[in-house]
Amino acid sequence: MRKIIVAIDGYSACGKSTTAKLLAAKLGYSYIDTGAMYRAVTLYFLQHYIPLTDPKDILEALENIHIQFQHVAKTGKSELYLNGLNVEDEIRKMYVSDKVSEVSALPQVRKQLTEMQRKIGKKKGVVMDGRDIGTTVFPDAELKIFMTADMRVRAYRRQLELLEKKQIVDLDDIMANLEHRDHIDRTRQESPLRKALNAFEIDSTYITVEEQVDCILNLAVSKMIELEFPISKI
Repeated sequence: MRKIIVAIDGYSACGKSTTAKLLAAKLGYSYIDTGAMYRAVTLYFLQHYIPLTDPKDILEALENIHIQFQHVAKTGKSELYLNGLNVEDEIRKMYVSDKVSEVSALPQVRKQLTEMQRKIGKKKGVVMDGRDIGTTVFPDAELKIFMTADMRVRAYRRQLELLEKKQIVDLDDIMANLEHRDHIDRTRQESPLRKALNAFEIDSTYITVEEQVDCILNLAVSKMIELEFPISKI
């Protein structure tokens, strides 16, 4: 059937990435973690002490940033490379999380990464998750999802993720980080986080990852059938 773009937006720690990866695998689509791309830019800015108030330095830094996703056959996952180095683990650390929303709010950063994301999804057959995929990157995406969840549940999930990477972070600190990021994401001038008008909303507070995937998979298949066999208007 005709390939589509599945845009999954929503808040941090709602299960977007996990759901998107599993969905892409079931559909045989490519998965693009746009949040990881913004984290990679943030890591570069932190490592090179790029001031976020100097447009000239920001543009020069962006010219020196090269991001690639490489598929790992052994695990079946894609890992992010920044200028040739695997930074998949480093970009998930809290010091990057603390700054990623501020870097993501910069117009120059959003413009560059949006163009990159559009090139990746040009041929369709992708599942892309982020904050503005259905509203800005692909406003014409065939299927749009907006994910949300209770704040404490989100913080607990993020804490478990960090523990798996042997990072011990207090739950209150994680909640403060998520609230700070939510505020910046919702109020930034450039592509703020918001639900697209034609997006399906999924609250992941009380449902499993498998249930999330099955729900979106059913919506995706329905959309593909609808496009393949359109109902003629009388």
